[in-house]
Amino acid sequence: MRTTTRTRAVALAAVVTLGVSLLGGCAEDPGESGASSGGGDGAGKTTLTVGVFGVFGLKEAGLYDEYMEQNPDVVIKQTSIERNENYYPQLLTHLGSGSGLADIQAVEVNNIAEIVATQSDKLVDLGKAPGVSKDAYLDWKWQQGTTKDGATVGLGTDIGPQGICYRKDLFEKAGLPTDREAVGKLWAGDWEKYLEVGKEFKKKAPEGKAFVDSAAGVMAAVTGSYEERFYDKSGEVVYKSNPRVKEAWDLAAEFATEGLTAKLQQFQPTWDQGYANGTFATVSCPAWMLGYIKSKAGEKGADQWDVAQAPKPGNWGGSFLTVPKAGKNTEEAAELAAWLTAPEQQAKLFDQQGSFPSASAAYDLPVVAGSKSAYFDDAPIGKIFAKAAEGAPVQILGPKDLIIAQNLADVGMLQVDQKGTSPEDGWKAAVKAIDNALDQ
Repeated sequence: MRTTTRTRAVALAAVVTLGVSLLGGCAEDPGESGASSGGGDGAGKTTLTVGVFGVFGLKEAGLYDEYMEQNPDVVIKQTSIERNENYYPQLLTHLGSGSGLADIQAVEVNNIAEIVATQSDKLVDLGKAPGVSKDAYLDWKWQQGTTKDGATVGLGTDIGPQGICYRKDLFEKAGLPTDREAVGKLWAGDWEKYLEVGKEFKKKAPEGKAFVDSAAGVMAAVTGSYEERFYDKSGEVVYKSNPRVKEAWDLAAEFATEGLTAKLQQFQPTWDQGYANGTFATVSCPAWMLGYIKSKAGEKGADQWDVAQAPKPGNWGGSFLTVPKAGKNTEEAAELAAWLTAPEQQAKLFDQQGSFPSASAAYDLPVVAGSKSAYFDDAPIGKIFAKAAEGAPVQILGPKDLIIAQNLADVGMLQVDQKGTSPEDGWKAAVKAIDNALDQ
């Protein structure tokens, strides 16, 4: 597998956690670029358009070219809008008007619940597309794109199964084991154990070295391992009363108050510098973050980093492909969407771009099962993240998950971590900001 940075997924995660703008891509509006195909290119071919945000990876991995070689009567054109916060509102507007849509439209995981709940009547049921098999996908990912009535309007592309990336050199200096199996056993099954390992690390840690990068990063990882976070099954906002969210908050806040964090804000320049300088020993890392760590830690970090299983399996990130009914080539678009998200293509995307497959049938393919990262001491990342993906819960998603997560991190936990605000006051500030954003 290549260990190049997965720009779209990295920036996507930044938006999920801290509201940072997406990176990469070209700021082109499908509605302004003629994205709704008229059906041909003047040479008897069918033009299919794909609307994405940021650097999605399908084009970069050569999948469009491969499909066109196999289907000479098809031409694929992609349009990309740089930031999801610009892309998604436009997508909703175009769905509402039934115009300006690409034949295939990508949807980010934090928007899929709203799309499924409010826009499914405008989208093709891709579960009925030729070659699509529910059994080929992770059950929780399939359910995220499926309505209560059983229509699968979004086919999963990638996911972000989580591990814990750690610095072997810093663990050794702190008297902790460095073997990835032994490290994983230190905190297996319980996020509280992760905290206890942090306290042990602090006792003998080299001067100026923290156990973890940020309290907000811990909180995001913990909530990502729960089935119920911010919404319940009935669609009600329950983050204030959900004991799981409060547990995640309290645990993350203790990382801050115990002095175990480097007090950094993820996806900011100082965070990048923290990797370069070896400022912290661990970070919660979805599969796509490995390339990010390599790019920021550089050659001097090679063989110093490794990756172990997280205390509990969870997910951070991912996307879907949808086919609007308003398109003129819905049948052909559904076939393309099915092909792009098939296990074989997802395995190629993983190999070329680092996007971990949501199709579990891909996990036994050699390119995934045998994948190792030379930078992370030849860690068997295919097997590590496949195990995490298969153990992740069927998480309940809500339409305003992004707003809630962003304010818990930015307004609340960041104050606790960087300014010494009490956990109670940080929580109150976050709740106030969320209530204002949700008009409650």
